[in-house]
Amino acid sequence: MAYKKKAFWISYDLGLKGDYPGMYKFLDTLEAKECGDSLAFFNKFLGDNGSYTQVIKDELEKYVTLSSTDRIYLIHLDDENRIKGHFINGGRKRAPWDGYADGISDTDEDM
Repeated sequence: MAYKKKAFWISYDLGLKGDYPGMYKFLDTLEAKECGDSLAFFNKFLGDNGSYTQVIKDELEKYVTLSSTDRIYLIHLDDENRIKGHFINGGRKRAPWDGYADGISDTDEDM
């Protein structure tokens, strides 16, 4: 199967005991570019349009031993160039910044 080009960003949170060597091997095979802590960009993948998410997940699982606590989020442009994102492993959790804006009002009021 030939590689096709499409823009993807992948964010990964594998915790302290995660399979980072496997993740790095996966990213290296895709010639991914580093974009900060636990974020990478790549623009080639195996598969047909529409099936790339499952193909990427299947390919990832060839390299990385995932646990139920590992979180991997895939961001891409759809065929209409809209930004889409979803978890291909794990799910959303409470944000560390949740609650910091308590007491900040969205409206200006004269006192």
